Amino acid sequence: MRSARFGAKRTALGSLVGWTAVVCCAYALTPGAVGPFLAVGVGIGVVLGGTLALTRSMFSQLIPPGREAEYFSLYEIGEKGTSWLGPLLFATVADVTGSFRPAIVSLVVFFVVGGAALAFVPMRRAIRAAGNEQPLRV
Repeated sequence: MRSARFGAKRTALGSLVGWTAVVCCAYALTPGAVGPFLAVGVGIGVVLGGTLALTRSMFSQLIPPGREAEYFSLYEIGEKGTSWLGPLLFATVADVTGSFRPAIVSLVVFFVVGGAALAFVPMRRAIRAAGNEQPLRV
């Protein structure tokens, strides 16, 4: 439980750095290299599950008591409604450049933008404003 040790926000920002590293490793893969390909797959699995669980947990701290259904409905709509952005960027870059390598790296844009947005969220104040108890580390 890294979030208990470092705080959910720091851990989420760290997971975005992890995602960036995994994407950069995917860029460096060479055709036919099975070992590194499997290592990237394991990296995706490790970062993906933790990131999803952590961000959902962090989001739940920002929800006023009794309004969970409303906020998680909005969360799901936002998640499903934007799920086409990554594939669109990937396909556009692959089409323009004629290569999947730059398309893979283009996904880093989402991690940088998301990390920058998260960095400016005043978590302690937001948790307090929602009427929830603040964890020891945020």
